[in-house]
Amino acid sequence: MAGKREEYLSWEEYYMGIALLASMRSKDPHNQIGACIVDEEEHQILSIGYNGLTKGMNDDLFDWLSTGEATNNKKHIKDYYVIHAERNAILNFSGDKKILQGKTLYVTWSPCTECIKEIIQVGISKIIYLREYSKKDLIEIGNIMLNCADVIIEPYNKKREISKEEFAKTTANIQQKIKKLGEWK
Repeated sequence: MAGKREEYLSWEEYYMGIALLASMRSKDPHNQIGACIVDEEEHQILSIGYNGLTKGMNDDLFDWLSTGEATNNKKHIKDYYVIHAERNAILNFSGDKKILQGKTLYVTWSPCTECIKEIIQVGISKIIYLREYSKKDLIEIGNIMLNCADVIIEPYNKKREISKEEFAKTTANIQQKIKKLGEWK
C-alpha cells in the first residue's frame, strides 16, 4: 500500500490560508485583512470576510488614501466607510447566529475593540490571529473584554510576531502564483 503525502496542510494552516486568501480581496492599499470562522470539531468553514466597503458602494469613487487623519476632515477617513474582515465574516454567515457560539475565528490581524464586541456578542469562543493589531492601548482594552467573556485569543505563530512587511510579501507571492495559474495562452 502506497503511503500518503506528508507535506499537506494542517487544519490550522488551512484555515489561516483561507483567511490569507480572503485578505487578498481587500482593495485597501494600506491594510488587507481576512477572516475565516470555522467549526474546528467538524472541520467546516462557516463564513469568510475581508475588509472592504459595504455592498452598493462604488469603490472606484472612494478615496482610499484616507487623508482625513492629516486634514481632520472626517469624511475623508476611510475607516468610517470600511467594514472590518471579522464583522464581514459575521455578517456573511447565512445561518442562525447561534450556530457561531463556541466556534473559532482565524484572522490575519488581531481584532479591534469594535470587532471584539461583535465576536463576543455572537459567542465565538476562540480567536487565532496572524499578526497583532498596531494600537497597543486598544489591544489591552480588547484583552480585558475577551478575558471577561472567556474568549481565548492567541497568535498563530507563538514563537515570533509576523510583521506587516512579511505578511505583504507572503500575500503578494501567493497572489502572483494564483494569477499566473489563471493565465490563458
